[in-house]
Amino acid sequence: MRIVIFLAGLIILTLGAVAMCLMEKPAAYGFLNGALTLGGGLLICGLFALRSRWHGIFGAGVMALLGAFSGLGNLAALPGCLLASGPLRPAPVLESVVALTCILLFIGIVRALSAEQKRKLLTATHDT
Repeated sequence: MRIVIFLAGLIILTLGAVAMCLMEKPAAYGFLNGALTLGGGLLICGLFALRSRWHGIFGAGVMALLGAFSGLGNLAALPGCLLASGPLRPAPVLESVVALTCILLFIGIVRALSAEQKRKLLTATHDT
């Protein structure tokens, strides 16, 4: 799970760098700021998970949940943006990729936490 957290953070940071090439400067700086905040936060949670595994994973889950909710509105507008005639705007596409990355990361973290809870319950029932 830690590798997935690092990978999600790097994907989001890379999307921030891509935005600097594809978007106009004021909007690109805003997207880069958000990408550095969210991607950097996920990298910090991944580093924290190296020392205290479940605390870092839980922190990454909270970061992923925040990133997913902030990009959920853009995800709903993505089909209209892709199907519209005219030039493709990169901002909704990049923000949707960030939202999808965060949603997938959050689902993975919830599954990992659920599996750990089940493992602890089974261990506790076999010990008694």
